[in-house]
Amino acid sequence: MGLPVSFEFFPPKTPEGAEKLRGVRQKLYALKPEFCSVTYGAGGSTQQGTFDTVGEILAEGVSAASHFSCIGATKASVREQLATLKAMGVKRLVALRGDLPSGYGAGGEFHYASDLVAFMRAETGRDFHIEVAAYPEVHPQARSPEADLQAYVTKVKAGADSAITQYFYNSDAYFRFVDDAHKLGADVPVVPGIMPITSSSQLLRFSDACGAEIPRWIRLRLQAYGDDVESIKAFGLDVVTDLCDQLRNAGVPALHFYSMNQSAPTLAILDRLQLG
Repeated sequence: MGLPVSFEFFPPKTPEGAEKLRGVRQKLYALKPEFCSVTYGAGGSTQQGTFDTVGEILAEGVSAASHFSCIGATKASVREQLATLKAMGVKRLVALRGDLPSGYGAGGEFHYASDLVAFMRAETGRDFHIEVAAYPEVHPQARSPEADLQAYVTKVKAGADSAITQYFYNSDAYFRFVDDAHKLGADVPVVPGIMPITSSSQLLRFSDACGAEIPRWIRLRLQAYGDDVESIKAFGLDVVTDLCDQLRNAGVPALHFYSMNQSAPTLAILDRLQLG
């Protein structure tokens, strides 16, 4: 297969969504992913759905990583959840600060993802492979690029094993981030997060919210296609495959796909890369 791949899913909200996701997963399992991760809503709002989906993936014989956010959490609640995940057979966690649900104060005993990583390591030793998030184009809430890079380095030094990036379409941002992190002593593998392009309105909405940059030429091409869904998908496939090819040729450790609970866009990219 060559380059390892992994896939991210979100917990379905309905029985129909859960059934659809089972079919999506089976198609993607054909690519022998290293693991599949499952996201976690603001303030742990989807915790049960996250754990249920993680349990299903494990039962299907695939390694599953649970997202784990700490905003609003206590040490006791985190300790309990870690015990639950360990008992389920989870070996991998994606440790995040997470977002507060609207209307909450800044409660909880953890202020940063680095606090969570340090606590997990102290409590569980090497029981879990801990992933953290990386932001090649700077976290949208960061005070400055320097502060954001320092926050990342602090997470790594707190005990992270590897990192997964926010998605990006400018490979230079990724390479620069990895170089800068290495210079500061954070030398764990940094896996690029890949977002297939299937809808221009959805992509623009997401990107504005999470601080991912859509290069002007891509934005203008997408806008020019208007409602022509087939052209958007064909263009998106070209752009993202080319990005993955650049990353692969540069020797990245793996590729992590934000599947949006769909199989076709990711399968098309990996088929084009001959990783399918």
